[in-house]
Amino acid sequence: MKKISKIPKNLLPFLVLILLAILSFLFLYGFNFQKNNFYDDKVILFYGDGCSHCVTVDKFISNNKVKEKVEFIELEVFNNLANASILADKVQICGLDSSHVGVPFLWDNNDKKCVVGYADVISFFQDRIGPKKP
Repeated sequence: MKKISKIPKNLLPFLVLILLAILSFLFLYGFNFQKNNFYDDKVILFYGDGCSHCVTVDKFISNNKVKEKVEFIELEVFNNLANASILADKVQICGLDSSHVGVPFLWDNNDKKCVVGYADVISFFQDRIGPKKP
């Protein structure tokens, strides 16, 4: 019986690094792609913890019961890298300069449109819920 030759010791760390890199890529990007697909047909409001303009939008949403009238999801991006990645994807789709985009930021999948800034986000929701009744 022929003995199987051993892997040279200097090649082993290289092979382990390659394997770890492949597994890391599959885990991180595979998970992100699945998550992005889940949100593809939604209106998404991106916000950040501690963002004063986001608080203004949140107050408008609460005061006008927007969640009862408009279907959308909210994703926090300051503390969640996966959500920040989804935001970056939407910014790229709209052809915006990512260095000049902040939150609040809204993605309207129906029109494939980005809405940037608290005033425009509030206007977007106002258009969807209609005028306030006296």
